[in-house]
Amino acid sequence: MTAPARILLADDHALVRSGVRLILDAEPDLAVVAEADDGADAVLRAREDPGLDLAILDIAMPRQTGLQAARDLSRLRPGLRILMLTMYDNEQYFFEALRAGASGYVPKSVADRDLVEACRAALRDEPFIYPGAETTLIRTYLDRARTGEDLPARPITEREEEILKLVAEGHTSKEIGDLLVISAKTVERHRANLLQKLGLRDRLELTRYAIRVGLIEP
Repeated sequence: MTAPARILLADDHALVRSGVRLILDAEPDLAVVAEADDGADAVLRAREDPGLDLAILDIAMPRQTGLQAARDLSRLRPGLRILMLTMYDNEQYFFEALRAGASGYVPKSVADRDLVEACRAALRDEPFIYPGAETTLIRTYLDRARTGEDLPARPITEREEEILKLVAEGHTSKEIGDLLVISAKTVERHRANLLQKLGLRDRLELTRYAIRVGLIEP
């Protein structure tokens, strides 16, 4: 018999990890062999275990989001398949998941129905998004790729995304600077750019935006 695919599961909610693990471990070809409760821990565990086949990453996690972790994992472990798990149905973040190296994403609300199929698609290196949104999004992506058009533009840079997440989590400019090894003045400049780009006025509106796009949970 072929050994089951070895899966890393990253989500900051232990109950969610437990539920997802029950779904996956019930399948003979899938096995959760490692867990992480934030994106940075997921990257560390993937470094420690070169035999992993698939990483399932929640988008909204502390310290490092699933998308940020996916970008790091794609650089560090290009053969590792990646699947995003999210509370949010957000077209922009579907394309962000593809850019980050993921095969697609599954909303937590339909994980019991679609996650097993999504894992198998990812292991075959095929794109997956849950039925209903799949046809429109995949066709749009493939049409754009075939005609050489750009994908939907990133509204903010990766660095701005890091700072947005930390601002929304309540960190001060000094704390953010210490975490990212940049000056507080640089943090303030990035925050001003974020407000201008996104058409927002203050930290509260930045936090609401971060929740809406799935960088943090309410």
